[in-house]
Amino acid sequence: MSPAPSPHTPGRPSDPALLRRVALSSLLGTVIEYYDFLLYGTMAALVFGELFFPESDPTVGTVAAFGTLAAGYVARPLGGAVFGHFGDRLGRKSMLVLTMTLMGVASLLIGALPTYGTIGVAAPVLLVLFRLVQGVAIGGEWAGATLMVVEHADPRRRGLWSGIMQMGSPLGFLLSTVAVTLVSLLPRASFLSWGWRVPFLFSAVLLGIGLYVRMSISESPLFQRAARARGAEENPGVPLAQVLRRPRNLVLACAVGIGPFALTALISTFMLTYATAIGYATSEVMTGLLFTSVTGLVSIPLFSALSDRVGRRAVVMGGAVGVVLLAFPVYALVDARSPALLILGMIVGQVVQSAMYAPLGPLLSEMFGTRVRYTGASLGYQLAALIGGGFTPMFAGSLLSASDDARSGPLALLAVVCGLVTALAVWRTAETRGRDLSAEDPDAPAEQSPTRPAARGAEA
Repeated sequence: MSPAPSPHTPGRPSDPALLRRVALSSLLGTVIEYYDFLLYGTMAALVFGELFFPESDPTVGTVAAFGTLAAGYVARPLGGAVFGHFGDRLGRKSMLVLTMTLMGVASLLIGALPTYGTIGVAAPVLLVLFRLVQGVAIGGEWAGATLMVVEHADPRRRGLWSGIMQMGSPLGFLLSTVAVTLVSLLPRASFLSWGWRVPFLFSAVLLGIGLYVRMSISESPLFQRAARARGAEENPGVPLAQVLRRPRNLVLACAVGIGPFALTALISTFMLTYATAIGYATSEVMTGLLFTSVTGLVSIPLFSALSDRVGRRAVVMGGAVGVVLLAFPVYALVDARSPALLILGMIVGQVVQSAMYAPLGPLLSEMFGTRVRYTGASLGYQLAALIGGGFTPMFAGSLLSASDDARSGPLALLAVVCGLVTALAVWRTAETRGRDLSAEDPDAPAEQSPTRPAARGAEA
């Protein structure tokens, strides 16, 4: 048996207790960020069209509400670029504290925002502004939280530890769904007047807990070594310029993420609109969302850990093929007008989404060198979120409003197209499992594990 590698060796595991604290911090941060961000998406489907766009036709109001939803996604690449730059220059930890604070404050302000009936057009304008702040914040959060875990972890278990962090996404969605479900039990008048605000105001509690934990962790050791090396250089360069100088990995990182983000939008955010349009009660759809959240809690860490065994590409490709094959059957289950079949369809959709989504943390982190990793991983992930998650509800809403009766065919086809984009991108991406993160060349060979040979990925 080989001796345990030193925690100070580049690319080798950190102290186990420290790694657990880092993973917990990243998990809690991701829960808070996604609770706030996804809460907005649910409220956009339920009440924002009525409260902030009351002079519009109901269908147009829904599209307009999802337009403010897209505004948050548009801001995410901006947040990725800004926080990526300073995260690569100043450190991961300080940026994560700032992103969490911005997200929490923006959510509190949304919860306290007067509606159109009180302050007129200023209401939707401020709603879009606060949504933009949310987008900027979450644009810097995911990559920073992921890198803190990945850069501390054993190269052989990056997928496992990243999977723990990425459980924050379904946990945040589960928490937001529970919060919305509880306040939606109020009489309709109470829900519209003050009930919808309560989940946003609850963000203050989550923010306090998250900041307390996040302030207790240490900076990434890989970043510290890269910063010391960069300090000796006269002109270290701008991270964004270095990423754009060789854009292939950025383009591939973005394309790989389009499928999972589009499917998330279709089976979560937009499912409320579509399913209620064909006759389901809101409570039935919310129950389905609870089941999909629980499914994600199980499937995301499992697929993340599996990517340590069989490679990132194989797991993502399996999910992408699953979307192509199952999109129409999933919507057939939804169209059956049976609550049980609705839940089954949403669970199946969540499983294939998790297969595409779960390996993104280690995959995108391993595609970029330490000096530009925050920038590259952030931009790739957030551009995918913008294209796949931000515009999909708008496209889906337009497709739904274009026909006299709700039809699922165009929605299933939209999912298939996005799945094909992910499949093509991951086919063109080299395997990254086990790659040496201390190497500045993103195409450096994988590290040799003491227990098995390095993964051999197919180069494009």
